[in-house]
Amino acid sequence: MDPLTILIDWFPYLLTGIFITVGLVAVALIIGVVLGLPMALGQVYGKLPLRSAISVYVWFFRGLPVLVLLFLFYFGIFPGLGLDLPAFVVGAVVLGLRGAAYQSQIFRGAIQSISEGQMTAARSLGMSRTQAIRSIILPQAMRIALPGWSNEYPEILTESSICYAIGVAELLTRSSQIVSQTYVTMPIYLACAVIFILLSYAGTSLIQRLEKRIAIPGFGPGNSS
Repeated sequence: MDPLTILIDWFPYLLTGIFITVGLVAVALIIGVVLGLPMALGQVYGKLPLRSAISVYVWFFRGLPVLVLLFLFYFGIFPGLGLDLPAFVVGAVVLGLRGAAYQSQIFRGAIQSISEGQMTAARSLGMSRTQAIRSIILPQAMRIALPGWSNEYPEILTESSICYAIGVAELLTRSSQIVSQTYVTMPIYLACAVIFILLSYAGTSLIQRLEKRIAIPGFGPGNSS
């Protein structure tokens, strides 16, 4: 059978894998931000025990390969806690926890780039430390962090294919299943690669548009002071 005909016939099946891949990435990014931002604040403003605990977390999740983390949580930690979670949930959580370790450092660098004088000025106006962080520091830091944070999207997108190892029916898994059914290898995997490239380009383009929209005037490359 013609490879193009096979691709057309199996595309609905492949499409479900695309949705699962996008879902993995979306959930992982959300987890990364929800955990990474508080960890960044803890590293900058927290006391020594909290900073040390966060450093251990970052060291652990940045020091182990994604595949090892997936196996560790899927076959070890979650079952040991009595949790029988679907492979998709485990994959998304592991990618999110790992992403949080990297994103926390992106946010930390952005927070530390804000002049300490702004905190001093806010406190002199009667703001509490929490109010100053929420109203003065974070709005600027999040905009500064966006260019670095945008690299997390294609990174997590490519890492999502490793969830194949624990049985998540994402894009690569679906492609491999089609190959096993049709014995057509190159066209299927080539289509898989093209889809990954298109997903990466589409997501990165959207983030870059957002970056330009909320950029701080006069700050960053290409802006004059």
